[in-house]
Amino acid sequence: MNILETLQKNKMIPEQYKQMSRQELENRVIEVKKELGSRLYIPCHHYQKDEVVQFADATGDSLQLAQLSAENKEAEFIVFCGVHFMAETADILTTENQKVILPDMRAGCSMADMADLQQTERAWDALQKLFGDTILPLTYVNSTAAIKSFVGAHGGATVTSSNAEKMVKWAFEIKERILFLPDQHLGRNTAVELGVSLDEMAVWNPITNELEFDGDPSGIKVILWKGHCSVHENFTVHNVIDTRYKYPNMKIIVHPECRREVVELADMAGSTSYIIKAIETAEPGTAWAIGTEMNLVNRLIQNHPDKKIISLNPNMCPCLTMNRIDLPHLVWSLDTLEETNNIIKVSPEVAENAKLALERMLIHS
Repeated sequence: MNILETLQKNKMIPEQYKQMSRQELENRVIEVKKELGSRLYIPCHHYQKDEVVQFADATGDSLQLAQLSAENKEAEFIVFCGVHFMAETADILTTENQKVILPDMRAGCSMADMADLQQTERAWDALQKLFGDTILPLTYVNSTAAIKSFVGAHGGATVTSSNAEKMVKWAFEIKERILFLPDQHLGRNTAVELGVSLDEMAVWNPITNELEFDGDPSGIKVILWKGHCSVHENFTVHNVIDTRYKYPNMKIIVHPECRREVVELADMAGSTSYIIKAIETAEPGTAWAIGTEMNLVNRLIQNHPDKKIISLNPNMCPCLTMNRIDLPHLVWSLDTLEETNNIIKVSPEVAENAKLALERMLIHS
């Protein structure tokens, strides 16, 4: 086995790509895109770096990009500039003839990693003993294929931050309770908006394998998995108070992955697409503090010079795991499309039930 083959097997980028200039890297991407045409499709998540986004065939949220990948039947190679769970969803929805490639296998999501299959199975067994067959599982699309598959196998569905309210409503039409994975904040914020009180919510701790709740558990309607987004959890009440003091006329808009107390104090809350649309349609001269990932905030600042835009947390950094894909890794993946390097492949068994969970969402949202 030669050095390049060893590096590919270990998912390590060869040093030569790190030594290339930005211009050389950009020229190589342009060359490959021209050479492959419609055989190549590059979807980029909103949180990616500008150096990569400039070459995107589409930008959007994770599910949207997976769906667009599936629609591009001519694309043999889908180089997904996002994170692992997004590429898994793309593989689930695309055909056997299409390869889904993640340029950097280190690109992940700390929230998705907070719920693994063994933890979920243990939790489900314990909750079934406590509540019987009264629970329907829902999982945020920011979860692994294994968790999506578990939810699909147990009659549940996936949700997005855009359709969470519709899906929670649907779930309550079927069962008395829901288990919401893996982001407690999105689950809590959604349930509150639908009239569920905080006293009717409990938190499942997958580390201690315990239900965190004071009182009679028979009144629990929503069981929230103890997971969170490491970026959105860093927006605080202090950030809101400080922004109100410094910029009294500034509107605050946040993502529903933020803590409940932050969402309550904000002027608006919604998905990434909701935030982008709000800024795009806002009147010139308006001022906004945005509580979401920094790459996206910076891009909105650049794209809307007619508005004053800041991050709600001035010390916020880009998501380190969502932010992994860079030009060297993109070029490396394009140079090795025909190899087995960084291909994301979900097993047929897992994909079948995960697809069920996704399809239920598409039907009922």
